Amino acid sequence: MNANHANDALVQRAIAGFRDHFDTDPTLGGVAPGRVNLIGEHTDYNDGFVMPLAIERRTVVVGVPNHSPRCRMVALDHDGNMATFMLEGIAPGTTEWVKYPKGVIAQFIDNGHPVPGFDAVVTSDVPLGSGLSSSAALEVATASMIEQLLGIRIDPVHKALWAQKAEHDYANMPCGIMDQFISAMGQRDHALLIDCRDHSTRLVKLVDPDVAVLITNSGVKHNLGDTEYPLRRQQCEEAAATIAKTYPQVKALRDADMKMLAAAKEDLDEVVYRRARHVIGENERTVLAADALDRGDYPEVGRLMYESHAFLRDDYEVSCPELDVLVELARGCDGVFGSRMTGGGFGGCTVTLVKAANLNATVEAIQAGYAEKTGKEAVCFSTRPADGAQSFTLA
Repeated sequence: MNANHANDALVQRAIAGFRDHFDTDPTLGGVAPGRVNLIGEHTDYNDGFVMPLAIERRTVVVGVPNHSPRCRMVALDHDGNMATFMLEGIAPGTTEWVKYPKGVIAQFIDNGHPVPGFDAVVTSDVPLGSGLSSSAALEVATASMIEQLLGIRIDPVHKALWAQKAEHDYANMPCGIMDQFISAMGQRDHALLIDCRDHSTRLVKLVDPDVAVLITNSGVKHNLGDTEYPLRRQQCEEAAATIAKTYPQVKALRDADMKMLAAAKEDLDEVVYRRARHVIGENERTVLAADALDRGDYPEVGRLMYESHAFLRDDYEVSCPELDVLVELARGCDGVFGSRMTGGGFGGCTVTLVKAANLNATVEAIQAGYAEKTGKEAVCFSTRPADGAQSFTLA
């Protein structure tokens, strides 16, 4: 066993859980991080720009071949019951969490890599339903474990795209590419500016030890698979199609600017207009924030983060009162550069850029103020930009 894994509490938890359920030791595994998006929200499915970083919270999958045509998987952080399914004719089924690994397995098979039967255990410290991409971490960790199982390496871009397709086809979530990309391709001490149209990436330095990234969980659970996420996507497509009647070069809102949007305003429903205004502005803000971060201009990054939150709250309407309270509490703390909701919205987390020297005082002020204003507990943790997915052996 690699020394890093011997000292890794999450990997050791997975190994212990595997022994409990299968009475043997796992021999291989995969690990993938969750993510927090600094800026660039609801732009990915509009062919736009996003700037996430991988966080120091991960999902681990450990397993062993079982020399049968079936898979048996246990998620320690869900019900702990075993999900068993056949590899031939693999289908989503009804167990919620196992849809994600099933979808990933299907992508390997569909792309010419037959997957043998295996037993596996999953565990994670990525908070569920918090907008930190627990599903993408599960998908990419599963893919990384299967790479080890097959003795192959998949191009990280292909791995991310397969994980995205798994989410589309097996979880019925029409997500963009950001979550899977950063989970597969994150790099320590860097955020990643992703062009969601051509899948090109640019590493953006976030190495300054005097600056911390603070994640605050509102405790409000979101479920984007209901109606709101697909509706926002539909509204954006409607706006792009309307703008394209005058500007045929517009294939998605990524191609539009504010002048084009203004020209189409009379032909757009007022709500659809506001959705488009957020996306077009958010693309501009994201590129500006990447440039500012590269040159260490944290006040400018913070200004853009606050502006992003305001448009997500007012134009895109994906915030909630609890997230708004968290952002305003952060705004009132010394040493805070900027704060915004992160993830799809309707609950989940905020991300705050803050001077490291002020981190503890900021956490105390946010937790006390949030409890007073909402009666809820705010769970805070800081992170450095972390590495993306890895495969490993345990023998």
